[in-house]
Amino acid sequence: MNGFWQHLYRWGLSERVRRSLITKQERLVDYSLVEMAALLRTGELSSRQITLDYLARIDQLNGPLETYNDNGGYNAFVRIDREQALAQSADADAWLNNPNDPRGTAPPLCGIPIGVKDSIGIVGLESKNGAPEFSTNFALRNATAVARLRDAGAVVLGHTICSRFSGSTHGDFGCNAWDIDKVPGGSSSGSAIAPVARLCVATLGEETGGSMIIPAAANGASAIKPSLGYVSTGGVMPLRIGWDVVGPMARSVQDAAHVLAAIQGPDPDGDPQTLHTPLPFPQMPTAPRPGATPLAGLTIGIPQTDWMTQSVTPPAQTYDSDYGAAFERFKGQLQQLGARVIEFAGVNMMDEANCLYYAGPILWTIEEPFTSVTPAMATTYCQQYEANYWQAVETFAATRPEDDQAVLLRYYSREHAHPVVEQLPCAVRIDAEQRRRMQMTLWEDALDEAGVDFMMVMPLGAHVGFRMGRGEPIGLQNQRSFYDLPNALGWPMVTFPIGHGSSGIDRRLAINAAFWGPRFSDASLVQAAMDFQQHHPEYHRAAPDDPALRTPVPLARPYWPVTRDSSTDPLVREGTLQP
Repeated sequence: MNGFWQHLYRWGLSERVRRSLITKQERLVDYSLVEMAALLRTGELSSRQITLDYLARIDQLNGPLETYNDNGGYNAFVRIDREQALAQSADADAWLNNPNDPRGTAPPLCGIPIGVKDSIGIVGLESKNGAPEFSTNFALRNATAVARLRDAGAVVLGHTICSRFSGSTHGDFGCNAWDIDKVPGGSSSGSAIAPVARLCVATLGEETGGSMIIPAAANGASAIKPSLGYVSTGGVMPLRIGWDVVGPMARSVQDAAHVLAAIQGPDPDGDPQTLHTPLPFPQMPTAPRPGATPLAGLTIGIPQTDWMTQSVTPPAQTYDSDYGAAFERFKGQLQQLGARVIEFAGVNMMDEANCLYYAGPILWTIEEPFTSVTPAMATTYCQQYEANYWQAVETFAATRPEDDQAVLLRYYSREHAHPVVEQLPCAVRIDAEQRRRMQMTLWEDALDEAGVDFMMVMPLGAHVGFRMGRGEPIGLQNQRSFYDLPNALGWPMVTFPIGHGSSGIDRRLAINAAFWGPRFSDASLVQAAMDFQQHHPEYHRAAPDDPALRTPVPLARPYWPVTRDSSTDPLVREGTLQP
């Protein structure tokens, strides 16, 4: 057995899967992470080759860097550290070729080029969270997830662009991987665009309310939004601590799972939330199961109260023709793979009686300035105060020009936050935390009563519309009304492509479905998604045509106005903060 197959045997793959894994590709960048890892170990590829190919595509297709506006290209990457990337690739090749390396056998990610969202710290680079007002915000050390990528030998190319202050689900600056006139979704726009457009193998995204799932669905990426506490958020520019999560985005769920396996785990110093995971720490599967019916024994539920765009119509009745056809086909494919697929009510979040934490009642009021304290406010504000959130921004803002300082202090205002945490009785905070657990239990009971292992939904129900300045800016035409509910519950969600547009201006635009379920069911969701993709690789292996760079059309206001329906911020979504 040669070295290539030895490594595939080491990853536990069946012979049939092994022999179907590597298909000769005309372009090096079309190989999956697993394929590249195998080819790196046989010497048929080097990390330097791979890194140079991706850097060349970024030069060709991305457009100018450091552009929070239209840049004429994909604008998936906002900054690249070319020198460091090549140095890291050289180190990876040395590790791969040295069986006596003191670090041991090179991990699967060794030599693999990866991008990182603009809100996640990379040592020596600025992190701007989609906003030039954060210029000079240099990371003094790597975020925990980035440090773990580097420990695994991954090549960190630089930062992928995100919505301004990670605030919008439309996506402000990047271009859809399949049509650069269409919105990419947000806030982790670049992290969804880059793998699909073949600008890198995989990326790290970050989500507070739909920020990974929505752009992945808009671009046809495969993304894993893990359970709260599964991955450290240490070194991430927060939006709402206690809702924020970091996760991988790639072309396939298997590739994303390898990234997640490398970055998961406790981080008591950087993120105490990671100490609340079960012990032993739940491990991530990284290979599909053999056989024709790998989903046998699973019951997948389709919640009928998972409303789309503030509708009270069963979700499938709102899908456009392409989405409706893909949805029905996907249900049949899951059943052919052995799953039992049923409709069930779910929990109707339009009913106030079910809103124990999410969009919950007023728990307390502050007189000056007048503030109504909701459960989400009570939990997130207290955690952010303890993490020195507002004080850190104020200290940084003092180093910036006056205009930047005004924007930062307005967006990261202490006006309401400090009275809340300074006057909030401990009993109210405890009540809010208990309500969050009660909200989780309400959903767990609904699944148990229906005999459902996890749920399947469509993150979007219609093809995305045009970007600002590229047509009538209709953005996201039909999305889940409660797209941030998994974040409120701390539950995982996995999204992946199940089809593409069939005709007209929507031809080949991606169509994604998503699995989601109870906290720390991550492995079950990922395994089922990998099993599906093993039998239906046509969706995640499809590649968009390379677009031609165009003359940029800079906009005076290049970002989408944030509304309650498009915000990634839970406090804006529930109406306690102005967008």
